[in-house]
Amino acid sequence: MRTRIFQFSIFAFLMLSMQVSIKAQSDSYSGLNIVFEESIDKFTNNQKVLIDSIIVGSEKKIRSLLPTLPKDIKVTVSITNENVDQIGGVNGRTERNSPAEVVVEISKVFPGGITNAIERTLTALIFHEFHHLSRGWAIYDNKYDQGISIATINEGLAVVFSETYTGVKLSGNGYSNVTKKWVEEIISLPKNANYGTWMFQHPDGRTAIGYRTGNFVVRQAMRNSGKDILEISKLSPSNILTIAGY
Repeated sequence: MRTRIFQFSIFAFLMLSMQVSIKAQSDSYSGLNIVFEESIDKFTNNQKVLIDSIIVGSEKKIRSLLPTLPKDIKVTVSITNENVDQIGGVNGRTERNSPAEVVVEISKVFPGGITNAIERTLTALIFHEFHHLSRGWAIYDNKYDQGISIATINEGLAVVFSETYTGVKLSGNGYSNVTKKWVEEIISLPKNANYGTWMFQHPDGRTAIGYRTGNFVVRQAMRNSGKDILEISKLSPSNILTIAGY
């Protein structure tokens, strides 16, 4: 009995040591902090577990692709009653680069509900926003100059990166034959052109012009250069426009 107890004690000690080692490696690998911001509307425990699993799993994959991704990232997740069906029921933004912070809003009015939106689109959203973090494209402490053409390319890069590695294509980011005409339109805009008009809702009825045009231009640059999305993401917006032929 003493021998078995001694052997078990050694085994328990080794397992504990391994757990401490694994946790230490995990802590040094990533400082991902997921915060649920809730008021009247609340996530179920199962939804929280699902969200946490998707974000953690996505972060590990993205970090292996984008070495410039910040080590410490805060992701704040909340519920919205906004209709964002064109982008899969999940909206988001990269708030700041330092400290790195991403905000995620999941629509409760999306067909199939909150869980359906999470399952269908959250991974794609995280890939999109974390690509912004890797390039320093954020609302606050942004690393880029003002201008819709710059926003168009940075958003286009994130769209293509997300579509490439998640396989999720959202109608709100799609482009058509007429999109080519929008490129010159965007290039000719003054630096202080209204962001909301060109990136979200134009008075003439067009939506997400910058996102759609960016998707088109980035793919054109990839075709012309033979570079993949990881390679093209290392270039400046002006270089990408030039390679695309503009």
